[in-house]
Amino acid sequence: MKAAPVCPRCFGPLRPPGAWSSSWSCGPHGDVLPLHPPRPPSTASVEAVTRVSQVPVWVPWPLPTGWLVTGFADVGDERYGARAAVVALSGPSLTHGPADLLLVAEEPGVGLGAALAGLEGTDPGTGFDKGPPHAKIDVKGHPAAMWCVSAAPDRAVYAGEALGNWLWAIVWPVEAGYLITLAELALRDLRDRDQTLDLPFGAFSPRLAALFPPNG
Repeated sequence: MKAAPVCPRCFGPLRPPGAWSSSWSCGPHGDVLPLHPPRPPSTASVEAVTRVSQVPVWVPWPLPTGWLVTGFADVGDERYGARAAVVALSGPSLTHGPADLLLVAEEPGVGLGAALAGLEGTDPGTGFDKGPPHAKIDVKGHPAAMWCVSAAPDRAVYAGEALGNWLWAIVWPVEAGYLITLAELALRDLRDRDQTLDLPFGAFSPRLAALFPPNG
């Protein structure tokens, strides 16, 4: 049985649209767009998420050495399409063990990036971008400034803006934040049809799987 969508801000249960409302509703957060169960790493998932997404579906290309694409997720409904898109990646870290990266593009107000970062609001917070950026990511040939955001202690979080949408990079463990500051990432939008990317897929992202536990 397919899991039900959840709130993109707290990952809690939603009340579906009904006779009195056309919106999905969360008890603590009111009307929200639904976060759908994540999609496995596959070409079919790429096609599915790019077909519905109204925001970029970012992937670093070329991928850092040893890294693989490990899943996708999106937030939206049938009326308006996906207003947030997540690409999950996993690979080696400089320290012992693997690292995980979630790249999130979302319209203002959705709140998924902040929730994945461990923040309470729907954005990085007032003043997060004061001072020089901590990193720059190449976005379709143009530099996008990224600032480190204070978030949950087990992850490194960077946020900025690209093409009118929030851009979040959330990395586990925190030591793997070097990937954003030093790896010179260049992002491509998987929705663009004038490219052929032979994406290498890995095992399903544990960070996406944790949002929809089997008995949750």
